Amino acid sequence: MSEPSQSAEDYLERIHELIEEKGYARVVDIASSLDVKQASVTSMVQKLGELGYLNYEKYRGLVLTDKGRAVAAKIQKRHETLSRFFSLFELDKQVQQHDIEGIEHHLSPDTLEVLSDLASFFEENPAELEKFKKSRRKNQA
Repeated sequence: MSEPSQSAEDYLERIHELIEEKGYARVVDIASSLDVKQASVTSMVQKLGELGYLNYEKYRGLVLTDKGRAVAAKIQKRHETLSRFFSLFELDKQVQQHDIEGIEHHLSPDTLEVLSDLASFFEENPAELEKFKKSRRKNQA
């Protein structure tokens, strides 16, 4: 089966976050947090249900299936890796969030692994990170 679309990934990521934060995810909460209409959420939730990513349970709301949780965990790990990487360079938090949202769905697993390894390298070698930052400042002057 093919991977979920970028939009489906956004929904799964948000549903997972809501469940983590509040213990449940309702259509109204998803719509509010993604700034979309409830009808759009309902349509996507139905599609995600048909694809086996989530179920609706009376009184509990939306519940991710094992398949849905696996995708959400992969998305969350990708997001955390990018956040960890960009944080090393002291970029503005809002800029980081905007950039992460813009690129996270377009990175291959291999590229993501390289960024994770590079973040680890700089974390383990802070002097090298400082050298890199200084070299950038010289080049920008």
